Amino acid sequence: MPPIDQTAAERMNRIYRHQRHVYDATRRLLLPGRRALIDDLLPPTGGRVLEVGCGTAWMLVRIARRYPEVRLFGLDVSAQMLATACQKVTRAGFAERIRLAEADATEFDAAELFGHAAFDRVIISYALSMMPDWQRALDAAACVLGPGGSMHIVDFGALEAVPALARRLRDGVLARLSVTPRTDLEQTLRALGGRHALRVEVTHRLGGYAQLARLTRAG
Repeated sequence: MPPIDQTAAERMNRIYRHQRHVYDATRRLLLPGRRALIDDLLPPTGGRVLEVGCGTAWMLVRIARRYPEVRLFGLDVSAQMLATACQKVTRAGFAERIRLAEADATEFDAAELFGHAAFDRVIISYALSMMPDWQRALDAAACVLGPGGSMHIVDFGALEAVPALARRLRDGVLARLSVTPRTDLEQTLRALGGRHALRVEVTHRLGGYAQLARLTRAG
């Protein structure tokens, strides 16, 4: 198994040591587009869904409820967040369907972690804006996407359709949360699609506050 970047792990554990207890309650309005991603997922019956940077497992639990015939897997570099995720998964009654593992999103061995090398759906929800080497994480995620599968991403956008003051206010709030919007996400995804033979679709929501992307591999 590739080693975990201890610097990244320590950073995330430090950020979320206390935040993890109130994370879901305080992020509902701050993180739009997550439910739209779940609606768009449409995994095949019996399919496998992997979340990269699963945090508290908020997405995984809701996907499990929405799509009862799929198997779910989540990885995160933060042991602190995974502790909360395990509690939430167990309380929701999905301990048999959702498997969690501590791993670095930029370099992981899915077969060793979960017994599966490829997945029908891969999701990344508001995690790229927390990862220093987020482009490398995208490449790693694309490598485990199976034939006919799709990768679904939601994250902060550039707020290109709102006044500059609103952008500065938003970005100031996010900076205090150690979050950096990836304003070149769309360009990066299109380059990723070229390298991995993926069809790329990107939409912008709420004046560019959020970006949603779907990257599809031919069957």
